[in-house]
Amino acid sequence: METLEQIKTRAEAAVPGSKIDIVSNPGPANQLSLLIDNEHAPEVARFLRDDPALRLDFCSNATGVDWLDRTVKKTNKVKKVIEGVEKEVNETSEEKIPGYLEAVYHLFSMQLKHGPLIVRLRTAHRGEGARLPSLTPIWRSAEFQEREIFDLYGVRFEGHPDLRRILMWDEFQDYPMRKDYREPDDYEYEPTPHDDVMEKAKQHHTPRPQLDGAEKITESAEKN
Repeated sequence: METLEQIKTRAEAAVPGSKIDIVSNPGPANQLSLLIDNEHAPEVARFLRDDPALRLDFCSNATGVDWLDRTVKKTNKVKKVIEGVEKEVNETSEEKIPGYLEAVYHLFSMQLKHGPLIVRLRTAHRGEGARLPSLTPIWRSAEFQEREIFDLYGVRFEGHPDLRRILMWDEFQDYPMRKDYREPDDYEYEPTPHDDVMEKAKQHHTPRPQLDGAEKITESAEKN
């Protein structure tokens, strides 16, 4: 298969106006992937599928990633005059990156027996209503997996043929794979009598004030 640089260059030429960046996975694998701008993502995806040299006709996996707000430190070499002498020194700066959600697709060619090529789509924010274009019309195998990303991360895929929850029930609130998701004490209206559930519930309850003897007698009489 061609290098990422070659694929990027040819895809941008085939889809005028598209913007593709080569990005690395910040994890230990440091695997490179193509970040495609959302506006042209369906057209670029169609090029990757139909181009005779690529024929990436199978999406084996699509998954979501949640990126919280973070600060990245960068070190750059700058020239400064120190005691009348120009020197090159290291200067550290910080860049604040707002949070976003990603959909990551792993593509293979069943016809040409190569891959994977990894492509990413990135939302503008992590808030309610975060959107991405659906790639299900290009790779049908992405249908259930985009539904899973919607269900667990809250990404709404525009153009998806049947976008609805697939693991959680319709009335479920929030998105369980978000990094700031807080699991409820219990999934019913009243806590069930399990020790771990009751302990979590106690953390949110206001302690009852202690009653003196007279108040206890009054309370007992009212109950009876």
